Amino acid sequence: MSLPSRRPSRDPDRPARALARGPRARIAPRAARRAAALGLAAVATLGAAVPPGAGPLGIGDRLFPLLGNPGYDVTSYDISLDYSGHNDRPLNVVTDITARATGDLDRINLDFARGSVSSVVIDGLPAQHEQHGEDLVVTPVVPVLRGEDLRIVIRHTSDPGDKSDGGWIRTTDGLAMANQADAGHRVFPCNDHPSDKAFFTFRISAPEAVTAVANGKPVGKPVGERAEKGDPGPRRTWTYRTAHPMATELAQVSLGTSTVLRRRGPHGLPVRDVVPTADRAALAPWLAKTPGQLAWMERRIGRYPFETYGVLVADAKTGFELETQTLSLFEKGLFTTNRLPAWYVESVMVHELAHQWFGDSVSPHRWSDVWLNESHATWYEALYAQENGGKAASLETRMRRAYELSDRWRAAGGPPASPKPPDPGKKISIFRPVIYDGSALVLYALREKIGPTAFDRLERTWVARHRDGVAGTADFIALASDIAGQNLGGFFRQWLYAAKTPPMPGHPSWQSHSPAAAVAPETQAEAPKPVADRAEAPKPVADRPEAQKTAGPAEAGKPSLPDAGKTS
Repeated sequence: MSLPSRRPSRDPDRPARALARGPRARIAPRAARRAAALGLAAVATLGAAVPPGAGPLGIGDRLFPLLGNPGYDVTSYDISLDYSGHNDRPLNVVTDITARATGDLDRINLDFARGSVSSVVIDGLPAQHEQHGEDLVVTPVVPVLRGEDLRIVIRHTSDPGDKSDGGWIRTTDGLAMANQADAGHRVFPCNDHPSDKAFFTFRISAPEAVTAVANGKPVGKPVGERAEKGDPGPRRTWTYRTAHPMATELAQVSLGTSTVLRRRGPHGLPVRDVVPTADRAALAPWLAKTPGQLAWMERRIGRYPFETYGVLVADAKTGFELETQTLSLFEKGLFTTNRLPAWYVESVMVHELAHQWFGDSVSPHRWSDVWLNESHATWYEALYAQENGGKAASLETRMRRAYELSDRWRAAGGPPASPKPPDPGKKISIFRPVIYDGSALVLYALREKIGPTAFDRLERTWVARHRDGVAGTADFIALASDIAGQNLGGFFRQWLYAAKTPPMPGHPSWQSHSPAAAVAPETQAEAPKPVADRAEAPKPVADRPEAQKTAGPAEAGKPSLPDAGKTS
């Protein structure tokens, strides 16, 4: 079956047929122009200065103005990584990008940082390139015309140095990726915005003792390589390919002394988990929960949207979990701390699983739409917790407490669909409490407003209609209004954009406390701790590392579940 449209065109007035191939009159001369340019290419100096006027660009995202790049849509990435086996050394990488121009381009900007570029080739011709901030600016010998396909091959390094702002994360035995929200370009050159999804192929060369796993499914078996002179030993090359388009923030590559555990999920779905070999036995009971969790989600919102799923357990102190597509990243400590109730750990697993539908299959149009990702993942996490945790995990109690704190969260982080920009130097600090329980509260209010039958229909229709695509807040409002049979524009304006939390339908006695003037924003969201003191335990519900730096331990990431020892 052919895939539905992956994203809305950035040039909606352009006829679909023209975008598919471009006007014949303009495409035909390209071969002649390319041939004429060969003489110029012969004397071109790689790395020469880009003509004046070059600089960072962006697609105008309100929260990340320089993220993404105008003028083209990426079709696919083919990324070849050469890993030495040392996780503190740069990797040699070749990133091969195919794209289609949506405008005439005499320069092409790519998001890229934390690596050095040795060469860029566009359609077989060497191109000038220069770094401007976190943009790699490339000047093709032959200008690219609107509607043309192009291929960009970049040879570069990728530095996994010990940084705290995303990209590679170093584990005790290797590397993994954590690219949300804006860190894909800290690993490889790309159009680093979720609105430009593409297919991915990863080719990973590593020492024979290393297990390499990436998004998607393996293409054949690992291929052995003879050791070259000076190499420490034999190597293998692993190849993985996605069957569905993916945002750059969701890319995942795991390198380490790992074991891959395989089982089957609903409908024969391949489930593969990647775990540190030494911890295989201890983690097995947790990982055995995944097929049942998949079935639980499918009963509520429909078939799982991808070709495989699994859990990647990283032996690293990340303090967060992450919904990388088809292979969710988890900190090992979540499963081994032995201080968290089982229902709580499992609900965190469901949070990341729910993201495969909400955020991965249906990606946000702009980062201000991230509430659509996190509200839904938090919603299904909370429903699962209620079913398995009893009174200690009451959904209504959790939502009532979120309502009490909602005005404080809005003051600190902005309303759900218009979050405040990230704090200076902390780009992913947009993941504040209002994006988690503060946004799940919107879904609770919506269900109270339109009833559970219409709400459940909305959820199923949303993920089915926008599967493998990009959608935003306006799309959700329109669909909700259509299914409910009433104009919900005013309802959503108040719940998504107002500074104060509106009255909760069906619960007129609920009150939200205004923030105290003397309390600093970063200490206002006083969500209760889910279990005993978490100071030495991982923050299992914290979805983002930066959220923990801008919030107290009780509010890290998204607000926590009710106290395990309390009932209501």
